[in-house]
Amino acid sequence: MQATVRSFDPDTRSGSLFLDDGSEIPFGAAAFDAGPLRLLRPGQRVNFALTDDTVTVITLSTFPLPESGA
Repeated sequence: MQATVRSFDPDTRSGSLFLDDGSEIPFGAAAFDAGPLRLLRPGQRVNFALTDDTVTVITLSTFPLPESGA
């Protein structure tokens, strides 16, 4: 799935995403740490995976999701 970064706190490594339908979903440090990223900026397009309505991995839209996050 794809979304746009709404917010990101580099200290907590957590933030939130805007989905294409306009809804917002939070993500925690575990989802950020599961991908190859070091930083996110508001407005960036990202790929992400959900498990039980929880974001489990985030990566830039130009990168594939890790196999465990698909």
